[in-house]
Amino acid sequence: MVFCVLFGLQANLIQYRNIIIDSKSGVSGAGRGAKEANLYTEISEGIYSYGMTRHRHVPEIEQGLSDAAHSKITISFTPHLMPMNRGMQSTIYVEMAAGVTIEDLYQQLKISYQDEEFVILLERGVVPHTHNVRGSNYNLINVFADRIPGRAIITSVIDNLVKGASGQALQNLNIMLGYPENTGLLYQPLFP
Repeated sequence: MVFCVLFGLQANLIQYRNIIIDSKSGVSGAGRGAKEANLYTEISEGIYSYGMTRHRHVPEIEQGLSDAAHSKITISFTPHLMPMNRGMQSTIYVEMAAGVTIEDLYQQLKISYQDEEFVILLERGVVPHTHNVRGSNYNLINVFADRIPGRAIITSVIDNLVKGASGQALQNLNIMLGYPENTGLLYQPLFP
């Protein structure tokens, strides 16, 4: 999800400030442990924000972005638990650098992901949906102009149980062992 921002930072298309990441995850994103907050009656027909201001992934996200930018990057990140089993949608708000357009950012993402089998930059104007990646290792992304001048909205969807965990591990293992990157990842059984 944050690689979209990382590539924009590396290309000096995105400002180093005011990066807001708003992520919504299926219940499986909160782990499998028996917790009251994950019970059906607690999750159904509602949205639950968690880890506000202190989520465990913030330090690693900031470290990755800071490394890419060669400068200290601080983000606002709020995850939300959604009443669905699997899937994650991240909506990322960024300020574009002076003179940068949405088309510039779109083209940078197109170049950055052109050789990535499992990351698909959608046609302009198409909004990614979690149901389109269910049970897959794919990450669908797109970028939109915010109504606020100079800002962009980047959207990213994955199946958090595949691309977010096991599928990403298998993809990395395939690369390490010299197998085709997609080995074992094109047809996934679903559970839950």
